[in-house]
Amino acid sequence: MLRPHVPVNPLPTGLVTPLAQPIPVPAADVEPAAPVPAPAPAAPARTSVQLTPGSALALAAGGGAVVLVVGAVLVSMLLAVAITGVSVALIAVVLRMVIRDMQKGR
Repeated sequence: MLRPHVPVNPLPTGLVTPLAQPIPVPAADVEPAAPVPAPAPAAPARTSVQLTPGSALALAAGGGAVVLVVGAVLVSMLLAVAITGVSVALIAVVLRMVIRDMQKGR
């Protein structure tokens, strides 16, 4: 199931090189074929992103703002859960008192 597999890697021209090398055929048996089209032009090299001091500062400020917003959302969710827990605990205490008073006949 987890056996290594060596893929057949395509060349930059789009031609695929097989793993097994073909057997050469004598020139007398080969028929003339259509002319081979010119290879496709190579893709331009990727350019790297240049950060100026201003853009680096803006990127850092944006990242800080994202951290603050996410932190505020998480803290508010934690606060909502805590308030809900306290409310449920108070309701349970009040109901317990009411049920005890009903059982005593007051």
